[in-house]
Amino acid sequence: MRRIGAALLLPLATALALAGCSSSAPPPASANATVTATGGFGTAPTVKIPAEKASSNLYIKTEVHGTGPVLAKNDSFLSNYAVYIWSGATHKLALSTYTATPQVLANTLLPGLTTALDGRKMGSRVLVVLPPKYGYGSSGNPQVGVKGTDTLVFVVDMIKVYPATDSATGAQVSDGGGSLPTVTSAAAGKAPTVKVPTTAPPSSLVVKTLIKGSGPPVVKGQYVVTQYVGLNWRTRAVFDSSWSRGTPLGFEIDATPAQIIPGWDMGLVGVPVGSRVMLVVPPKDGYGKAGASTAGIKGTDTLVFVVDVLDAVNGSSH
Repeated sequence: MRRIGAALLLPLATALALAGCSSSAPPPASANATVTATGGFGTAPTVKIPAEKASSNLYIKTEVHGTGPVLAKNDSFLSNYAVYIWSGATHKLALSTYTATPQVLANTLLPGLTTALDGRKMGSRVLVVLPPKYGYGSSGNPQVGVKGTDTLVFVVDMIKVYPATDSATGAQVSDGGGSLPTVTSAAAGKAPTVKVPTTAPPSSLVVKTLIKGSGPPVVKGQYVVTQYVGLNWRTRAVFDSSWSRGTPLGFEIDATPAQIIPGWDMGLVGVPVGSRVMLVVPPKDGYGKAGASTAGIKGTDTLVFVVDVLDAVNGSSH
């Protein structure tokens, strides 16, 4: 969901009100303004799209007005959403999270979605109709089956916001050290500093609690929202960080197929929400003998992750 310009279509009700003082007939509604999404917040919407060609305007309508915190610039948020591809006079459902787990959406959204969602309150349901120029442009996105002439229809339920400064919220119980890396906390919104010792790494998975949260423990099948930094024990260098990207990582624990490496699947189960844990992951519980060449990880490398567990939620299918 990237790359669209921002514009707003004046809602039909307002357009008719403004036209009411004129003796001429009101302008006809655009096809996009006739799209509807009904149903309660948190349940799969019933979406009706006309059997005609979409118009060229970006259309935004708040179907449910929430009362929770406001989504600010650079915030991420937990959501359920459905996406339809509207091609000519036909349409199809491309993706829906309502029957699986909610997903984190972040500041890498298409600009048109950013326009539609920024400043909205949690608890809102927003309908957005994105013509090509507000979607993937004339090139489309073949990877997800979107042609350059396709219009996209999103229905987004905004569940919970995660400010960019979110981190572990519990009590500090350790900073590691000894035969393990030493972890030093940084300013809010920044990755902690991790110093890897010059000794050989442990041969088995290590889970070390650094900050113990007071939330419920993570269980299999939940959708977990995290901030993390990852280092290679061999090089002692950072190879990945959600803090650097400004986007939390969300994933389902023990999913089939797996969404994360085995060390995370095993190490995060039972960790209370609000905690910070260190995971020392040997090759067999990481990327295996193949490694991950794009990140400079060899098949013999042990990895170190410091993970803040921001949230863990049940999906609608659990």
